[in-house]
Amino acid sequence: MSLDGKILRRAKERLDRRRAANEDMYARRREEVYAKNPRVRDIDRRLRETMTLAVTTALAHGSDPVEAMGAIREENLELQERRGMELLRSGFPMDYLEERYVCPKCRDTGYDGTKLCSCLMDLYREEQRLELSGLLKLGEETFDSFDLSVYDDEPDPATGVSPREVMGMVFDFCCEYARSFSPKGSLNLFLQGGTGLGKTFLSTCIARTVSERGFSVVYDTAAGAFAKYENEKFGRGDLEEARSEVRRLEGCDLLILDDLGTEFATAFVTSALYTLINTRLATGKKTVINSNLTTAQLSERYSAPIVSRLLGEFYTLRFVGSDVRLRRQGM
Repeated sequence: MSLDGKILRRAKERLDRRRAANEDMYARRREEVYAKNPRVRDIDRRLRETMTLAVTTALAHGSDPVEAMGAIREENLELQERRGMELLRSGFPMDYLEERYVCPKCRDTGYDGTKLCSCLMDLYREEQRLELSGLLKLGEETFDSFDLSVYDDEPDPATGVSPREVMGMVFDFCCEYARSFSPKGSLNLFLQGGTGLGKTFLSTCIARTVSERGFSVVYDTAAGAFAKYENEKFGRGDLEEARSEVRRLEGCDLLILDDLGTEFATAFVTSALYTLINTRLATGKKTVINSNLTTAQLSERYSAPIVSRLLGEFYTLRFVGSDVRLRRQGM
């Protein structure tokens, strides 16, 4: 599993703000207590000094550090007991100044040993949902809300199978794909079919589910993705930001590229598409691409190497039926 550096950076910033707010709260508590009972300040100063003094004395004179630490511990316990009594005397709980971490496991550092702590991963998942919500209506588009009843249940004379049956199989495939997604074991998907058949809806559901499982997911329109390549190539705006966005497109666990074929066709766009697909295939990264284009239209619009990769390296899911948006409107 690879983490999105941009998202992880934002999660760490949130953790830093949370830790700073916690530290600030205890700093205010100390000032509140010290103002009411200066003896507590003196005890706290003594607690800090005794540890430093004992360690430096042990090192300087070659005395037994274990014995020195034992003496320190006894003195500290006595000082802590005195502090507790002073706090009670001043109307505060005994543990009022005992710092508590939001996450005791990592002490709000974000790391449990050398691994990312679960608290940081929770923040990472929240940030990833926020990132995806820039393009997606997360909360509305879920597998549970997908409605097969909007597809015609009349069998196709040519196949004997109704659009509803076909889309039921497509739906089941997408559910299983998202719930068992693996950066190494999953397929690349090409969702192909006419307008209004649910390609964007189901790819959104895939993005949501895979993201919630902790994988790095980038969802973008074809036009949006190629604009990022143009920004990097021609130095538009913040060049480092443009490079970062391209790295995210090429390096995330799962890229979902929506509406391929709606972008403005240029030689540069064709080159960028080839680079994006080929880079992700070469590095084993998984990609889901949606398109309204037929196979013939793909061949007319894109170069043979691109079409070969789309049809040979991607598993095609064909969406069938009539535009469900129009069916909902009774048209």
